[in-house]
Amino acid sequence: MSERAKLLKEIQEVGFTMDDLLLYLDTHPLDQDALKAFAQARERRYQLTREYSGRFEPLTLCQVCPDTNNKTGTFTKYPGQKHFTWSDGPLPWDNQGGV
Repeated sequence: MSERAKLLKEIQEVGFTMDDLLLYLDTHPLDQDALKAFAQARERRYQLTREYSGRFEPLTLCQVCPDTNNKTGTFTKYPGQKHFTWSDGPLPWDNQGGV
């Protein structure tokens, strides 16, 4: 599995954890352990998506930054050039590169 695929898989796993905790917190909003676990998962997902967008392509519009996205120059039509990075990389439904 490529580094890109591993990172994306971890982002998805942490996102699932957040979704699961969100459902629980809807009915148990004062559970301090769940709140702490949600905060940790949120921070981890934030770190992972920042790493992913820096190395590959942004996953959300909030992560589009022509100065920092896609430092590796992979998955782009414009390697080495400052450009709008939202269109870098294959789309998730393209399933290119085994992701």
